[in-house]
Amino acid sequence: MDNINKMLTVLCVLIMCFMEGGLAENCGDLNALGSGDVNALGSVISKNNFNNMLKHRNDGACRAKGFYRYEAFIEAAKSFPAFASTGDAATRKREVAAFLSQTSHETTGGWPTAPDGPYAWGYCLKEEKNRSVYCKPSTQYPCAPGKKYYGRGPIQLTWNYNYGQCGKAIGVDLLKNPDLVATNAVISFKTALWFWMTPQKPKPSSHDVITGKWKPPAADKAAHRLPGYGTITNIINGGLECGRGQDARVADRIGFYKRYCDILRVGYGSNLDCYSQKPFGSSSLIELVTSMMM
Repeated sequence: MDNINKMLTVLCVLIMCFMEGGLAENCGDLNALGSGDVNALGSVISKNNFNNMLKHRNDGACRAKGFYRYEAFIEAAKSFPAFASTGDAATRKREVAAFLSQTSHETTGGWPTAPDGPYAWGYCLKEEKNRSVYCKPSTQYPCAPGKKYYGRGPIQLTWNYNYGQCGKAIGVDLLKNPDLVATNAVISFKTALWFWMTPQKPKPSSHDVITGKWKPPAADKAAHRLPGYGTITNIINGGLECGRGQDARVADRIGFYKRYCDILRVGYGSNLDCYSQKPFGSSSLIELVTSMMM
């Protein structure tokens, strides 16, 4: 009976895919469905679409050339089973588009007149240009001698306490080996997915926002923080980008998102910007420190 149910599921997904796009390349990795992992990331985004989204990541001008591989993304996502498997098909597609677009902005190598446009140049960087130490005294996550905790990977993981708690979550000692985030593509994607899936109070997780699980309380509504892509920007870098009116950085994030949604043939949803949102806090890009970490 289980095999029959799996076959019926695959058939239904095939029908939906061809109705939406008419091409097999829009249907993701159907082998993942056959293995029984119905909600696998590979069933939401195909290698073709991944390569189209991050079209110039392997360009000679990109410092991360050859690093960010589709297979590494798929493998990393296995450690976060709720990613791209929550909600209906449209919700799952929007989550993938939102994740890749926010991280594309963080790693962009594009410029306004770039070939194929500025939003085809995500994932060009794997390390921050500023190689500062980024060490804050901490008894829970002490800095290792001689190690630096500057931005690395798709989300540009920064500061020792973030390397510490992320490493603990994914089972890798990133305090002693921070360079793994820029040398091991699977670990690199895992750090970004960890940030995406993990709430840091008072912020919800980006995953909960894009999938509709987060229901903003009165204080968030009063601050114009509503479900949608704009609140994810607020989570990531609201202290520097949100509540300032029109902002080119916010617009850049939206530009990536719209392009990726178009490739996945899914609507954008509402509340795409954070121009009028009050920031959650003054910290940017997971630079939150709680008393527990000190």
